[in-house]
Amino acid sequence: MSWKVFSYPNQNLQIGLLLMRFRDLGQQWYNLHHQSISMPAKSFVIIFLLPLFSVVVGHETVQSEEYPLVVSTWPFIEAVRAAWKAVDGGSSAVDAVVEGCSTCEELRCDGTVGPGGSPDENGETTIDALIMDGVATNYHLTMEVGAVAAMRYVTDGIQAAKLVMRHTEHTLLVGEKASEFAISMGLPGPTNLSSPESLEKWTKWKDGRCQPNFRKNVSPANSCGPYSPTHYLQHPGETCSSTGHILTSNSGLPRVGLHSHDTISMAVIDRMGHIAVGTSTNGATFKIPGRVGDGPIAGSSAYAVEEVGACCATGDGDIMMRFLPCYQVVESMRLGMDPKLAANDAIARIAKKFPDFLGAVVALNKKGEHAGACHGWTFKYSVRSPAMKDVEVFTVLP
Repeated sequence: MSWKVFSYPNQNLQIGLLLMRFRDLGQQWYNLHHQSISMPAKSFVIIFLLPLFSVVVGHETVQSEEYPLVVSTWPFIEAVRAAWKAVDGGSSAVDAVVEGCSTCEELRCDGTVGPGGSPDENGETTIDALIMDGVATNYHLTMEVGAVAAMRYVTDGIQAAKLVMRHTEHTLLVGEKASEFAISMGLPGPTNLSSPESLEKWTKWKDGRCQPNFRKNVSPANSCGPYSPTHYLQHPGETCSSTGHILTSNSGLPRVGLHSHDTISMAVIDRMGHIAVGTSTNGATFKIPGRVGDGPIAGSSAYAVEEVGACCATGDGDIMMRFLPCYQVVESMRLGMDPKLAANDAIARIAKKFPDFLGAVVALNKKGEHAGACHGWTFKYSVRSPAMKDVEVFTVLP
């Protein structure tokens, strides 16, 4: 099943924004002077404001049958089913995201989520994860985010991120200290996150002189370390075009792809219309120890604002996090773009500077309408809604 992507008519958008602003000004004036306003004047204000409120809210109202909704990067069917079961049973958007991402971690989706995959240069697997609550009202803690990065010894990345969000004033904890925090808050550990498969992959890479890798401008250039910096005027294989493109030769770099690096990035709208997003990944294969990608970065791998919508992203995080594509998607939708235009725009901004990058985003507005965009690969994302009998997978061509 494919949904038509919703587009705000420009004229209606401008009228709606104008009316909303006028309503807010009227409410501020009323609050300031209500003590001295007579009952007839109060009645006039209320009668005058209610139609404006109805016009704006009516334009954005979502029919109840479109909720709940689960959207996820890639065909991670079981993860989406788990999230759907939770949210359809009455769980909050945040709890449903945790359930879905936890399932992916347990199943080690494609070997790129959870323990046992993507060894770094030392053969160790670490976890990055993020959760974001998009609720932003006067009656709820707003825009809360929790994340962990380069976390060792703990398998439950998304659960650790939720603990950061719920039990600290911080947004991001990293490394071994993130592990200590998670274990102190009750998560199992310490645990060896490597697996026989990840160690075999790492051993073959070492036997191949540690090629390819993510180093540049170092000596030795074509074998394992230890490494030392070399002097350079320009990165070998890198040039700047007359149009401002960064042109690189990727022959010596690990190719980011579906089975060498990926992220589950999930968005959920619950029955109340609240939106949450979450991500989990074990990062890029053969990454330099300590590397943090876009997975735990709010606005890059995922972003949610309840009155607008949400975004999920996947791909070359080292490039994508420089552009905060999900923040861009959500803000573009706030300004009136439909999900397809917002997704295409965010990807185009990256491709303009890095034409060889691999990446994708999924945009989801508060009406539950969704669309994807990608560059450099064919991208698939999964959706479950009340109108569907089971999870459906959508294919997006570059």
